[in-house]
This record gives sequence, C-alpha cells and structure tokens, in this order.
Amino acid sequence: MKLQWYNKKWVQVLFHLLFWVILFSLPYLLKPYDNEKHASEKHDEGFTYLYFSHIVVWMAIFYINAFLLVPRLIYLKKFWKYFITHIVLLALVLLLDYLCFDIFVFHKEYIFRNALLNIFPYIFMVACSTAYEVIKDRINADKLAQEKENENLKTELVFLRSQVSPHFMFNVLNNMVALSRKHSEQLEPSLIKLSSLMRYMLYETDEDKVALDKEIEYLQSYIDLQQQRFGKKVAIHTDMSEVDKSYFIEPMLLIPFVENAFKHGTGLIEDACIDIKLQAVNGSLIFSVKNKFNENKEEVKDKTSGIGLANVKRRLNLLYGNDHSINIQKNEGWFAVSLQINLH
Repeated sequence: MKLQWYNKKWVQVLFHLLFWVILFSLPYLLKPYDNEKHASEKHDEGFTYLYFSHIVVWMAIFYINAFLLVPRLIYLKKFWKYFITHIVLLALVLLLDYLCFDIFVFHKEYIFRNALLNIFPYIFMVACSTAYEVIKDRINADKLAQEKENENLKTELVFLRSQVSPHFMFNVLNNMVALSRKHSEQLEPSLIKLSSLMRYMLYETDEDKVALDKEIEYLQSYIDLQQQRFGKKVAIHTDMSEVDKSYFIEPMLLIPFVENAFKHGTGLIEDACIDIKLQAVNGSLIFSVKNKFNENKEEVKDKTSGIGLANVKRRLNLLYGNDHSINIQKNEGWFAVSLQINLH
C-alpha cells in the first residue's frame, strides 16, 4: 500500500521541527521592541543561552514522556509510577535550571521565583506530549483496524465468490449430461460456450471489477445453455438492451439470481416462464428476475439449496452497503427479485 504523503517519516520530522521553531520563537516575535532596553541588553548573551537550554530541556521532556512514559506506564495503568517519575523529572529540571542559570547568568543571583516559573511550562509540555502520543496511537490503531477489516472483507468476498463457481458448474454440467443423453447436435456448440464461460470464471473474475458488458455476455451465455436444455418447455424472455456498457461491476454478482430462477422455475410447473430484465443508465443498474413456481409443491431442499441468494445478498452488503436495494417477493405463483445498484 502506498503511503500518504503526510505519513512519510521525513514529513513528520519536518512538522516536528516547524512546531518547535514556531513555539520557541514566539517570545522573540511577540516581544515589544525597546531601543534603550535593547541597547542595554544586546551584549548580555547569558539569558539567550539560558533560554535555549530551556528549549533543549522541554524538547527532552516532550519526547521522554511521549515515547517512554506514556506507552510503558500510562498504557499499562501504572499511574503511581508515572506520577512519581514526573516528580523526579521535575526536580531534575529545576536542578538543571539552577545550574544553567549559575553558568550563563553568573552575575545575578538565582531566586526561588525562577524555579516556580518552570513548573507551568513543564506541565504544559507533559500535557502536549501525552495528547500527541495518545492521538497518534489512536489514529494508528484505527488505521490498523481498518486495514484488518478490509483484509477480512477481501478474504470473505473471495470465499463467497468461490462458492458461486462450483454451484454454477454443477448446473451447467447437468445440462451437458442431458444433451449427451439426447445425442443432441447442440452438444458441441454448448461445450464451446461452456469453455468460454469457464475462461471468464477462471481469468476475468480475478479482478475486483469487470466491464458490465462482459458480465452481461456471461449471463447471456448461461441463459443460452439453459434454453438449449429446456427447449420449448420453459418460456424465457430476456431484455438487456438498454445498457450503457461503460460501467463496471463485481464479477459473478448477478448470476445467482438467474440460477435460482432456473432451479425453482422449471420442472413440474404449468406454463413455466422466466423473465429477465437488465438496464444500466444514468449510473444506476436495475436488474429483475421473475419465475413461476408451484405454490402447492413443498420443496425438498438439498445441501446446496439457498447458497445462491444468501451468498449474493451478503456480497451486496459488503460491496455496496447503502448504495443498493433488493426486493424479493412471492405473489400469485410468481417469485420476483428486483435489484437496484448505484454504480457510481
């Protein structure tokens, strides 16, 4: 995965440097200019050295707290150790302040008020570094959780897609057996058509998305094979002409609806009929499949029964979420599925 520019190390280092430069330049930038005072103090470099020694100390406190104390004490709920450690560090900071003052500003006496002036900056740096580390770790944890979820979704989608292929192949092979028993002349063109279907399943469906026209071609080939099998026993009506073929769709997403129609809409059904319509215009795909079924016949389900529709509904939820709607109805001897997908 390609890193975003703001996640690169050198960018983060640059942000840190800018932060420190801006923060510790504020006293100079906001200080009013006084000619007489400036003239009297411009040669006194002691306070300048003391100021920059404070910068080094606050930077050290910031990173010690962020990278050592917060992960090893706060996250492990060792709050007393964390508090005592900061008491010790604060004492060391005050001692360093006294030593630096004695070294750089030797001509003035160190007073207790100078020590008190270090307490607020210390608390400020600890608060900033704690917030920085907690927010950074939370962002990293959320990012890791999102990546893990994406990987799990990809794994689940691959599994669901793999379920479609064998389920479909069982149906098609049954078609071939039926044609062979009839010694039908349609067996050879059917095998050629089957080989094209297998080529699509093996090579095209490895991609996350395929061109909609290829998916439609795949559906039509499957329908043609079923038409050869049932002949005039089943009236099959298809309308997939109103389609903008520039769209893309996840492979093997629509076939379970068609499989289901042929599985439950054929057999001992009077005037068996299957109606399939597909249109894709203005960024919206509308797909409907209707088939007659025998209301008086109690269906005996096999082990693979229901894989198709349950599978595709799960895939739709994973892939499109609120960008799709599906409606399944049984009414007056008709089983109807209507699906709408926002392809954008």
